[in-house]
Amino acid sequence: MAFLRFLASIALLAAVGMLAITALPLLRTGMSDRLDPGEAIGPLTGTRILALRGDRAACTAALNRAGVAYRALAERVAGDSCGFDDGVTWAAGGARTARYAPAAPPLACPLATALAMWEWDVVQPAAARLLGTTVSGVDHYGSYACRRIYGRAAGSWSEHARAEAIDVAGFRLADGRRITVARDWRGDDAAAAFLHAVRDGGCRLFATTLSPDYNAAHRNHLHLDEAARGGWRACR
Repeated sequence: MAFLRFLASIALLAAVGMLAITALPLLRTGMSDRLDPGEAIGPLTGTRILALRGDRAACTAALNRAGVAYRALAERVAGDSCGFDDGVTWAAGGARTARYAPAAPPLACPLATALAMWEWDVVQPAAARLLGTTVSGVDHYGSYACRRIYGRAAGSWSEHARAEAIDVAGFRLADGRRITVARDWRGDDAAAAFLHAVRDGGCRLFATTLSPDYNAAHRNHLHLDEAARGGWRACR
């Protein structure tokens, strides 16, 4: 009898596993359909953003629902590992207010969606709470770049190679102040608290959020990306 119960348990586990495997593609499709960037961040928001990879129509529809002003970019192909087919860049007006410098970085649509939500739900509330002002601009070191991780000659390709990553160097405030990761990260004042808060909040939206706490290569920026790696997130 014990052996028969063991066999029954194995059969039940196998059936549950097959059900989960069958349901996963359906769940992924539903995730992208239901995303509304104008809503508050929830426990499944990051998963829903990742589900937009490879679904340009659903992604741009999400940006449209949220009132984000953007311009669609032409497909870019650069070999087997670089380029994008869902690129957008910011346009004037719309629900976003922070200006990026340099202007108009090419962004894969899921990354743009996450950045818009980060501005609304993380960056601006943190600026109001900790700095008593709003963020008027985001300074960055670039988004799309056809290169491998750390610019090495060999190894895995960076998410920058697909425009799924951006390196944020700092923020310009409405009152004229400027906060930089390089100068202010390790302080004990409101500027440092703000930078840590926007890093922590980014971990709920981006697949990867890396700061100076990760390693020396990130001493002067926050690396934000939407890497597809099976659902787990990197936050440091």
